[in-house]
Amino acid sequence: MSRLHVAYLALGSNLGDRSANIQRGLRASVPFASVEATSFLYETPPAYVLDQPMFLNAVCRVTTDLAPYDLLVALKATEDSLGRFKSIRFGPRTIDLDIIFYDDIQMALPDELLIIPHPRMAERGFVLEPMNDIAPTFVHPGLGATMQELLARLNEHPLPRVMPLRDQLWTWRQKTYLMGIINVTPDSFSGDGLLNNTSSPNQLIDRAVTLAERFVADGADCLDIGGQSTRPGHQVISAEAEIERVAPVIKAVTQAVNVPIAIDTFRSSVAQAALAAGASLINDVWGLAFDAQVGQVAADNQVPLIITHNRAQNDDPIYQQQLAARPAAQSGDIIQDIAAELDDQLTAALQMGIPRWLLIADPGIGFGKTQAQNLTLIQRLAELKQALNYPLLIGASRKNFIGKVLGGVSPEERDEATVALSVLALERGANILRVHDVRAMGRAARMAEAILNA
Repeated sequence: MSRLHVAYLALGSNLGDRSANIQRGLRASVPFASVEATSFLYETPPAYVLDQPMFLNAVCRVTTDLAPYDLLVALKATEDSLGRFKSIRFGPRTIDLDIIFYDDIQMALPDELLIIPHPRMAERGFVLEPMNDIAPTFVHPGLGATMQELLARLNEHPLPRVMPLRDQLWTWRQKTYLMGIINVTPDSFSGDGLLNNTSSPNQLIDRAVTLAERFVADGADCLDIGGQSTRPGHQVISAEAEIERVAPVIKAVTQAVNVPIAIDTFRSSVAQAALAAGASLINDVWGLAFDAQVGQVAADNQVPLIITHNRAQNDDPIYQQQLAARPAAQSGDIIQDIAAELDDQLTAALQMGIPRWLLIADPGIGFGKTQAQNLTLIQRLAELKQALNYPLLIGASRKNFIGKVLGGVSPEERDEATVALSVLALERGANILRVHDVRAMGRAARMAEAILNA
């Protein structure tokens, strides 16, 4: 039996649909190299030849039974199959696949046909940063330094991490993105559900489109549409009923506004139907615990997935069975526990084939946490951000613990406090804010960002 070897591959593209090219490069390597881990995705200026478009870059770790030269041949054949054409050295390319490391060997074939480790990797932040995402302690066999040490020696500003979303490219740390909430339910805790007993399908669609247009005018970067309430004591409807609620609304909203649509669901069948209707990302409030196949839908369609930490009570036997198989962390520290459990959930999603750059973590404020834990979570959010190292979504808008802090005010009266909480979350590293009042939150976020970036 052939021995499996570990290799690190660099992926780059600056022509055509860059993110799609990189994802196709990953998938095309499956016959000869099993992808074990992916880095985040980075947008970087060109090196050496400067008069060309910006690149997207990533690194992946693979296992393969191919010898180094045979692996190179397979990678070059993959480039050809994906439309790479001959160009000037360091020039533009549809896809670029390079071997960075192969086990811990050092080798050089004549005429620089193949050199391992890659001879210029130590001078390239666009290789070292993604290497640090997946192998920070890996030691360069020739230089005797870890990836962390080599990156520190460059002394460069961090490169922009990006996430492809529909026809957009979201850049983390550049701005805080706003997600407007559209509840296609009769029983939303926040009192904003668009569905009632007298609603006809057309009336429901009209209300959703009107709200969507207002949110976009107010500055929403995306919209979150859900047809299943998750309020305490909520009734779980059938998947068919959930699809009947959300699919027509998503289709109409997608035609009316030009922002990405998220489907807020914990069912794979609903997620698939929503994507077919025009949704661009999946927001799973149960973090794959209710239906693990939600992750497979995201992987198959290569769309972003929001993984939520959720320890709320749920009487559904399927959920209880999944939860029992994934015991809670018991460190006694809420931040350490959330970090450990979310890391497990995110790792499970990676193992399904979702690239790291398509994953977003939601610490699940209000889901199975006490009032003190919710407050601590916001206070110590920077710790959680550092521990997870993923983009963070915060969805605290109008939650019950806010009402308790304010002395029992109704959900409709919690927007000012939501803004205060969300600004603190922004300052501590939140990348996406999921809110009901988009206009107020947008203005507050822009003011906070102006101060933080002054």
